[in-house]
Amino acid sequence: MPLERRLSRDMFASGELVALRQPCFTMGRFFEPGKYLVGELPDAAFEMGLVDKLPPVRGTSADVVPDTLEADQ
Repeated sequence: MPLERRLSRDMFASGELVALRQPCFTMGRFFEPGKYLVGELPDAAFEMGLVDKLPPVRGTSADVVPDTLEADQ
């Protein structure tokens, strides 16, 4: 019997950035794979094991440019 990977939203900090690995369909919205804040994703995504923690960033925070700033330039 395969192991089932079940997670909970409580395992992540409320403002943490996580990766959605697969598409997630809800009654009101479709979530594409990508990076989301924990609060933006439905509980179903966590319960189905579709969410992963992002790996730690190497370097200093001054070296990292948020995605929103890169798109504006």
